[in-house]
Amino acid sequence: MSLRAGIVGLPNVGKSTLFNAITNQHILAENYPFATIEPNVGIVLVKDERMNKLKEIYEPKKFIETAYEFTDIAGLVKGASKGEGLGNQFLSYIREVDAIVEVVRCFEDDNIIHVDGNIDPIRDIEEVNLELTISDLDIIQNRISKIEKKATTTKNKDDLFELETLNKAKEALEKGLFLNLIEFSEEEKKLLKSFSLLTIKPIIYLANIREEDISNATNKYVEKVKEYANKNKSYVVCLCAKIEEELSELNGEEKNEMLELVGLDKSGLDDLILKTYEILGLKTFMTVGKDEVRAWTFKDGMNAKECAGLVHSDMEKGFIKAEIFSYNDLIKYGTELKVQEAGKLRMEGKDYIMQDGDICFFRFNKSK
Repeated sequence: MSLRAGIVGLPNVGKSTLFNAITNQHILAENYPFATIEPNVGIVLVKDERMNKLKEIYEPKKFIETAYEFTDIAGLVKGASKGEGLGNQFLSYIREVDAIVEVVRCFEDDNIIHVDGNIDPIRDIEEVNLELTISDLDIIQNRISKIEKKATTTKNKDDLFELETLNKAKEALEKGLFLNLIEFSEEEKKLLKSFSLLTIKPIIYLANIREEDISNATNKYVEKVKEYANKNKSYVVCLCAKIEEELSELNGEEKNEMLELVGLDKSGLDDLILKTYEILGLKTFMTVGKDEVRAWTFKDGMNAKECAGLVHSDMEKGFIKAEIFSYNDLIKYGTELKVQEAGKLRMEGKDYIMQDGDICFFRFNKSK
């Protein structure tokens, strides 16, 4: 399951520095707008201590952790929805991601230019969000103009449903509301998702702070961002992108020493990744053995047959059953054999709802 988050925000708020920290790749992070022109894509491994333990137990030939794709997108400017700056090029890149990470500058530094001349995180947020809203509104209005006459003339049920849903979305956007704040039925959500609308995606405001604010993870700007996020049913993660970039260049022992030095138990990036997983409703199951130990990402609510399809489409087509035990039981009893002797190995059918930490072996008919 390919999962992606887009890192967005105004120029010079710390997006590229954050991207460097996530991927440990050194892209441009210069002190002027549009230093990042093309989208930069990097893969970050989702840290899961359970996987390290499974690696110790099975000593596999291959070890594959869950990964998440982050895209760093060039700085947005006022008027992007109308073609200013990088315009629609910027907006088209965001449409491809599952969640938006909006970096907000919450620190003062006279040596780093701000595109609007001073620090005001709420202004910055609203400037970005306005462009996203206008862009979605344009898509909705264009679609309405194409189907409205047909829907009202033919009275086709599907066309009328689409028109009604689009008008509902249009009304919200014209009020400046993100679509993720509006109550839609599952059918309406499915329809709107087909348009890859920006404002229906979950959003995390990433408050980029100074090193001096790390211990408390707050300052006057952060508090304003949290208040705004609470009102808009969004999420906030605080970190210092500069420190995170430095941490990304250290090995395990050195990294732990630096975390202790700055007063952190874990990096801000770990919080960001976990929060992204949380808001997307993602969980992890594992497949294990001497040949391979691997983590698989799935959506909460998926059943055993659907999860088998994540491993291989043939497994879903020919699904017979899943042999499942939990990671916690494996740690408790020590070996698969002892887990089985304790009666903790289960045979589950296709409708079993998968749980986080399930360890699975899928049986399937290869001829199907």
